[in-house]
Amino acid sequence: MTQRAYNFAAGPAALPESVLEQAQREMMALPGPKASILEISHRSPTFKEIIESAEKNIRTLLGISDDYAVLFLQGGGRLLFSMIPMNLLTKEQPSADYILTGTWGKAAIKEAKKLGSMKVAWDGADDKYTYTPADSDLELNPNAAFAHYTCNETIEGVQFPTEPQTGQVPLVCDASSDFMHKPLSVDRYGMIYACAQKNMGPAGVSIVVVRKDLLERSSDELGSYLNLKLHADEGSLMNTAPTFAIYVVRLVTDWLLNDIGGLEKMYAINQRKAKMLYEVLDQSGGFYEGHARQDSRSLMNVSFRLPSEELTTAFLKQSEAADLTSLAGHRSVGGVRASIYNAVPVAGVEALRDFMIDFRDKHAN
Repeated sequence: MTQRAYNFAAGPAALPESVLEQAQREMMALPGPKASILEISHRSPTFKEIIESAEKNIRTLLGISDDYAVLFLQGGGRLLFSMIPMNLLTKEQPSADYILTGTWGKAAIKEAKKLGSMKVAWDGADDKYTYTPADSDLELNPNAAFAHYTCNETIEGVQFPTEPQTGQVPLVCDASSDFMHKPLSVDRYGMIYACAQKNMGPAGVSIVVVRKDLLERSSDELGSYLNLKLHADEGSLMNTAPTFAIYVVRLVTDWLLNDIGGLEKMYAINQRKAKMLYEVLDQSGGFYEGHARQDSRSLMNVSFRLPSEELTTAFLKQSEAADLTSLAGHRSVGGVRASIYNAVPVAGVEALRDFMIDFRDKHAN
């Protein structure tokens, strides 16, 4: 078998090796149906057990009450950017607030503006999205249908240390790139959504945790797939579900529960990994320059720059040769980005840290 590199991709991203090994073992035939997960019906007893177990695991890990529905949807974050205002705006509350801390927040409001009157409650563009705002910085409308924010911006590498306070206005969170990286007080949210391919599984499924009372806003005039209430009523099986993706989510949540021991332990591991890399940045004498301000640094996406494009190119080429892969920064920011999601092992981050120190020692003036 080809030796695996340490994968620092931003998404689709690293998966736990034990999950990949189990999926490999079961690919030809699951116990019971003696057929592949790729071949069985989404309405079969075997898949019903898989999707119910995935939901149970998510509820257990996050302590989600029965006041919330847990949905498995297709279309990714971009479809949800539209589905959220479609379902949550009302005639009485036709506008919502958006907090913009990076690329994905901007993408969310761009889609939302096609469906209603959206207000920017805060925009970090003037500072090139290097930090998250304090609650006192926000210009929130107390009559908004909801307030939306992106808790971790994958590209810029900025992350909210805690959720913004929005009073009685339902808080909606795009948690795609840090979902399940630490415990979360779900009862502070109206809705949390996350596409799986960064921290929870493969591309093809998004997880939505939504307060059930908000589902009553969904209009019967919406197309069936766009209606969140219909998905909840049908247990995420209104149409053919993305069976393989949900199966892997079940395996990943099993791993979080049984191998890791829960989200408190996962959070401690993630803090340890991020500290390794940020210490290299801070102790590099300016050779490495982080994009995010120190108080807003992401535990999932470490974005930084080198002194020149020539050094950046050399860094990426040499790191690839050392089996440290997918480290190029997003084209809008440049530089280097190390995505150190849950499944990236401590050993991989240690290897990257050591490479960064060695590269700096060889090339710093």
